[in-house]
Amino acid sequence: MAQKAELDRVDRALLTALSKNARASGAALAAEVGVAESTVSLRLRRLQSLGTVRGYRVDVDLVSLGVSLQALIAIRLVKHDRSEIDAFRNAVPHLPGVIGVFHMAGAEDYLLHVAARDAEELREFVLAHLTGHPAVAHTETNLIFEHAEGDGWQKLVG
Repeated sequence: MAQKAELDRVDRALLTALSKNARASGAALAAEVGVAESTVSLRLRRLQSLGTVRGYRVDVDLVSLGVSLQALIAIRLVKHDRSEIDAFRNAVPHLPGVIGVFHMAGAEDYLLHVAARDAEELREFVLAHLTGHPAVAHTETNLIFEHAEGDGWQKLVG
């Protein structure tokens, strides 16, 4: 878990620049932020050690791989037994097609973001991995028609 970091203008500018292009070179980042390349390197290591920057990821177009269907699946657990919750939480991110897992407050306990090649594969995922799971009481699947990445988090950086 990340520590609460005190971020100055350079840190904030660096995070903004990385959000636009995480593959930018140290020289390009330095030019955009207005500091020396060595400063960029030191600041990036600091932000990584604090847990503020958790990694750099590739954004794969799933449709180009033949995976054209995405869904959000709400899950309600049978009971809130710690061992069952932990077992479910530890297993779910590794199921085929799972993109993200959200543990939530409210009527539903978890929300899974799942990708599948088609409706049949999505149905099989739900039947094979969720409805038969001893910790799962109820599922509700919602198809995603469109998804847009948000950048509003940048306003929180300041």
